[in-house]
Amino acid sequence: MTIMESSSVPKNYQHILALTFAVKEINENPKILPNVSLGIRILNSYMTARMTYKATLSLLSTQQKFVPNFSCDKQNQLVAIIGGCFSEISVNMAFVSAAHKTPQLSYGSFLPLKGSKMLFPFLYQMVPTESYQQMGVVRLLQHFGWKWVGVGAVNDDKGDRFLQTMVPMLSQNGICYAFIIRLPTWSYVENMIDMLLENLKPYEVLIDTKVNVFFIYGEPPSFQIIRIFLFATSYVSWPPLGKVWIVTSHWDFTSVSIQKTWDMQTFHGSISFTAHSNQPPGFQKFIKEITPFGVKVDGFIQDFWEQAFSCSLKKQEEDEKETCTGEEKLESIPGILFEMKMTGHSYSVYNAVYAVAHALHDLYRMRLKHRSVGETIRFDDNGELVTGFDVTNWMMFLNASVVRIKVGTLDPQAPRGKELTIHDDQIVWHQSFNKVLPVSVCNDNCYPGYNRKKKEGTKICCYDCVPCPEGMISDKKDMDSCINCPEDQYANENQTQCIPRIISYLTYNEDLGITLFIMAISLSFVTALVLGIFMKHKESPIVKANNRNLTYILLVSLLLCFLCSLLFIGQPRKATCPLRQTAFGTIFSLVLSSVLAKTITVILAFMATKPGAKMRKWVGKRTANSIILLSTFIQAGVCTLWLSTAPPFPDTDPHSFYGEIILVCNENSATMFYCVLGYMGSLAIISFIVAFLARKLPDSFNEAKFITFSMLLFCSVWLSFVPTYLSTKGKYMVAVEIFSILCSSAGLLGCIFFPKCYIIVLRPDLNSREHIMQRKI
Repeated sequence: MTIMESSSVPKNYQHILALTFAVKEINENPKILPNVSLGIRILNSYMTARMTYKATLSLLSTQQKFVPNFSCDKQNQLVAIIGGCFSEISVNMAFVSAAHKTPQLSYGSFLPLKGSKMLFPFLYQMVPTESYQQMGVVRLLQHFGWKWVGVGAVNDDKGDRFLQTMVPMLSQNGICYAFIIRLPTWSYVENMIDMLLENLKPYEVLIDTKVNVFFIYGEPPSFQIIRIFLFATSYVSWPPLGKVWIVTSHWDFTSVSIQKTWDMQTFHGSISFTAHSNQPPGFQKFIKEITPFGVKVDGFIQDFWEQAFSCSLKKQEEDEKETCTGEEKLESIPGILFEMKMTGHSYSVYNAVYAVAHALHDLYRMRLKHRSVGETIRFDDNGELVTGFDVTNWMMFLNASVVRIKVGTLDPQAPRGKELTIHDDQIVWHQSFNKVLPVSVCNDNCYPGYNRKKKEGTKICCYDCVPCPEGMISDKKDMDSCINCPEDQYANENQTQCIPRIISYLTYNEDLGITLFIMAISLSFVTALVLGIFMKHKESPIVKANNRNLTYILLVSLLLCFLCSLLFIGQPRKATCPLRQTAFGTIFSLVLSSVLAKTITVILAFMATKPGAKMRKWVGKRTANSIILLSTFIQAGVCTLWLSTAPPFPDTDPHSFYGEIILVCNENSATMFYCVLGYMGSLAIISFIVAFLARKLPDSFNEAKFITFSMLLFCSVWLSFVPTYLSTKGKYMVAVEIFSILCSSAGLLGCIFFPKCYIIVLRPDLNSREHIMQRKI
């Protein structure tokens, strides 16, 4: 078994230790590959395609000679290749391994090519597909509400393909990029500092204080480039970059030895998607026992030891470095150079070894009973590992130590929208954010009460905040549009929430309702008192002379008018709504028809006193009763038609008064309502005209003057009622109608009956036949 590893970074040495530890466990476990020992060969994969090809081909040659494709001398049996850590190295290795049908397990990033499974059928990826991480970044940005972000990508084909996929994905999810920075490739790193110092203009967008989140795509060399860039900016007057750095599993926060003193505080609070990892029992004990003098067949430990501890294993008299003792402790190394806990990449190497071992185990037809760290790994049809990622929060300290904390998981198999699980309270942000959740938006949030309005000529994430229209609310930040409240609620003053409307109707508990109730009862009492006076003095001349029966009918109908006004007070109900207008219309028609009959009776009585008059046969109860019955019957017919076709019903009016729901009786048919009012108006006008024509009759018979005045008052009240009724709303509209009923009825009662009551009660001397006959002459 062979691992191809880039050895230039001390932190990567843990990958070799993970490989060695896994092989040691398997060889010591009799349940896996009994009587078979796994051997390993570790080669440097280098950073150039030519050297990678050569290193891979050397695996197919004899141990001492580079003769690819030939079997000569001593040659070990190659069963699998593990590597590489970078996508470019993995692809270069895959061309060779595919040609020789050798299984290859890549534990680093691998950007899929079109038809890559056909090109590399023996390639297996120990890290899930890159598209999962891209989806995870989108979910992370959505989770924290970061809509305005910076994007960085390496300036090569991989970076181009990444941007072609990622930029549309961000846009589809309502996220915009403020800028895109292309990072130089590793081949230009030697001249990078000079290039940056000469032209920092393209990178000044990083200073934008609105962009607090920077999502960067790249592999470990990209991180070294970023560190060089930050080192170069320390020579110019740039402010510290307090950002949230979001990175994928492709890279690690690593350093070469020369960079270990460089400041890492810029990356404090970064968030990355890392390959899922566990801590195999015994691993830390294993690495603590490693010494540069005790490891055989490992050509990398000496370089690692010298870089990590800044010492020399070679004894030279004039060497500037201290001499390594070999007893240095790995746990004392800053985390930027080496970590004691197994990293995600190392865990992928560890699992890759076990995957090969189990595959060989099955080939030997042995029953598989042992699994690595209690986990089972599975590949899909594309050779990609079916698993998720850990969401890791990075903390960088001034002593160059690094602490990574798992703060969540990304499960691509979870339901859509539920893939990301993250614990906000466990995240440590960059110190520039003062322990407050960073905000990264194009402009300030639109707070409740406002909605977003897109700015012309800008991206969708940039908008103005405009107040909600009247009656509408927004109860969340950054709402695209305001919403209407339900019918039974209304917007509060700040238009941030809907609150219940007040139920309003004319009640007996409020001043207006109490006043109208007292007026109606008082006038009813007065009417009853007048009726009692007339009934007590029914044999008196003045009562007889004014048609006693018509007087009783008129007084009773007026009493009913005052009482029917009480139907308009209180909550509208199914029983009261149909009776309100119909009872009022019928009873008022009875009042007006009684007045009309009374006036006509007076005229006929006067005309019948003339010698030879033929009108005597019309004088009597029959004429008056006919007028009353006919006039009232017509109105009763209209009301019956109304009730049978479109009866009034209880309803609500949420629009008349802000914050209130008015309980009303819906007339249901405006035509029938105005027919009732129109008929009453016609009777009133006819009564007024008849009384006006009879106003000059002798006083002893003449009620016409009082009737004329009462009908003038009646018509005035109802003529003013129509515009007033139409201009008022809610319970005040009801109050206007009640007041009109009481005023017009009180006018008839006062004008027609108070003069007679005055004579009956206070001037009985005038209540005599002689006085009446005298006035008649």
